[in-house]
Amino acid sequence: MLVSDFDYNLPEELIAQEPTAERAGARMLTLDRRTGAHEDRMFRDFPGLLREGDLLVLNDSRVIPARLFAHRAGLHTQPGHHTSGRVQVLLTEQLSEWEWRVLARPGRKALTGEVLTFGDGALRAEIVAHGEFGERTLRFEPVPDFFGEVEKLGHVPLPPYIHRADIERDRERYQTVYARERGSVAAPTAGLHFTPEILDRIRARGVRIAYVTLHVGLGTFQPVRVDRVEDIHLHAERYTLSEATANELNAARRGGRRIVAAGTTTVRTLEHCALGSPEFTPHSGSTSIFISPGFEFRAVNALLTNFHLPQSTLLMLVSAFGGSDHVLNAYRHAVTERYRFFSYGDCMFLS
Repeated sequence: MLVSDFDYNLPEELIAQEPTAERAGARMLTLDRRTGAHEDRMFRDFPGLLREGDLLVLNDSRVIPARLFAHRAGLHTQPGHHTSGRVQVLLTEQLSEWEWRVLARPGRKALTGEVLTFGDGALRAEIVAHGEFGERTLRFEPVPDFFGEVEKLGHVPLPPYIHRADIERDRERYQTVYARERGSVAAPTAGLHFTPEILDRIRARGVRIAYVTLHVGLGTFQPVRVDRVEDIHLHAERYTLSEATANELNAARRGGRRIVAAGTTTVRTLEHCALGSPEFTPHSGSTSIFISPGFEFRAVNALLTNFHLPQSTLLMLVSAFGGSDHVLNAYRHAVTERYRFFSYGDCMFLS
């Protein structure tokens, strides 16, 4: 398969730049993955599409304000040349207590051995390793409350297709209402539509709700740079499957009840944990699972997801679940009907 097989025409004005006025105010396109039939609905209809006994699984990872701005403390690269200037750093993965993998922009100005100063010196870090496409490894100097400083200095890491600076409202809206476990650099966006009231309506229908944690990392921001789907390799992302959720998943399987995943991050976590085992077992680990057409789904029976970028790995995952022809036809319908796309946009429910 070619990456170009997952292309579609998207007018730029359909890329949502702001969240809806109300969290649950998004449109929702439903897709029957067996027949390809689709219907225009509203996300508020979502609880009514669930069945008594369904298990809805949500990703409770919490977005950190991971976009930081640093001043280069200076590095003598050669006689008479002294580096300086400003660098944007996106924290993408915590490697150890004080080391982080980051994306630096502009990458050519972030040199190994250089020290970066954040704010008025509240945080300082040395660049200790150099990777491709702006990837760097930073070693921060120990401070009493690292995440507290990041909360004060950092900006919400809005995706690059949102062409504006983050504002205070994004700290609340680019976060699910059930976010608990700190660690993501991008929101699990299918979850942005849920409100406490919607969750109450879901529980009232006899639907069980469980949580996994997958911290969204670098792969969200990296474009596909190969031509063939078979050559794609994803960055690993950390996840946790709790004992309570493992028990819920096993009970749903034994009872023949649907497992409904909210978001592609939830799908990747569940399908990774289902590989090679007849039962779910509680554990933590990392996954680089890549799901594309031909993948055999072992866990997920229905999927709520936002609309994804053309030629992206997430569109490939959705195409694997719903069928490439069905999904791309639904996307073309969504473009014609002027749905709002991507992180702050509308959603789909595939069942």
